[in-house]
Amino acid sequence: MIARADIAVSYHLSVVIDDALDGVTLVTRGDDLATSTHLHRLLQALFALSVPDYCHHALVLDQTGKRLAKRDSAHSLEMMRQIHDDPSSIFAKMPPMPVVN
Repeated sequence: MIARADIAVSYHLSVVIDDALDGVTLVTRGDDLATSTHLHRLLQALFALSVPDYCHHALVLDQTGKRLAKRDSAHSLEMMRQIHDDPSSIFAKMPPMPVVN
């Protein structure tokens, strides 16, 4: 898979290059992006870039089942602090996140 309907093809190339330039050693993403990892590893090999560890977690959902995501206008942790919501409750609901290469 090199493209998804909701992610531009340029995402794959730019995220791999950006991660390498920034010296990223651990990439943590939701399960919805797990299928992109093999493509990112291929691009890293083709461009002889460093390979970070990858960790994919279950999506964190609100009470209605909608994912908490920046692209869906979810509150940031900072905003949650400002409205007296407890951001730690989000992480308490998450399953453990295994790190894989």
